[in-house]
Amino acid sequence: MSNPWSAPPPRRGGIDPRTAIWVIAGVALVVVLVRSHRVHTYSLLIFLALIPSVILHEVSHGAVALAFGDDTAKRAGRLTLNPVSHIDPFGTIILPALMSLSGFGALGYAKPVPVNPSRLRSPRNQGVLVSLVGPAVNIVLAAAFGVAFVAGVSTADKLVIYATNGASGPLWALFLFWGGYINVVLAAFNLIPLPPLDGSVVVERVLPASALPAYYRIRPYTMLVLLGILLLIPGALGRILSPIIHWWASLLAPTV
Repeated sequence: MSNPWSAPPPRRGGIDPRTAIWVIAGVALVVVLVRSHRVHTYSLLIFLALIPSVILHEVSHGAVALAFGDDTAKRAGRLTLNPVSHIDPFGTIILPALMSLSGFGALGYAKPVPVNPSRLRSPRNQGVLVSLVGPAVNIVLAAAFGVAFVAGVSTADKLVIYATNGASGPLWALFLFWGGYINVVLAAFNLIPLPPLDGSVVVERVLPASALPAYYRIRPYTMLVLLGILLLIPGALGRILSPIIHWWASLLAPTV
């Protein structure tokens, strides 16, 4: 997800000590979870696939914005594949840890790359591309993982992976399986048309200019609507994403 409303000062260089502390704490927490057997192998594989997928998603926002004239992300030092630069203390460390401890798997997000639409040469038109490039990157990554899985994994290993719902099989094959899965989820979730998710840019683009001031006033609170739906309606997110995930799984299904 991109955040078009903040433009931090230029990066001074070096690693923020607070970020370094969070990284050390996160690594220590992962070690504790693994040693206590609270994290399954497939959860670690999901996490390993999630990190580069989320980073590439975020960096793509800043890279396309830079191509259209906005160097905010570049000045903030965010056009890098270094994971440390993209760590969000809650979304990258606390949330995945809590979900792992609760037995819900691993899910998280990176710190949004800052984008300033007013610096784009054509803010309303190019802003659409800046937002949608993130899910597009996840779709490309999902396709790459999927092709590698279908072409490189034997039918016998595919049958084992499907029989165990991705919990057993060669580690490299499981990584391809979960890498495609997590990128499909990231793309589908981010295309939900509610701010601050990337899909909201489509709604914003079709609104008449006269309606934009009112939209911008309610925009900061719409995430509460999404959270309310997820909390008050059990399985709501699953019902939204399940058809896409099942379709994806059917593409990878072994043929015998």
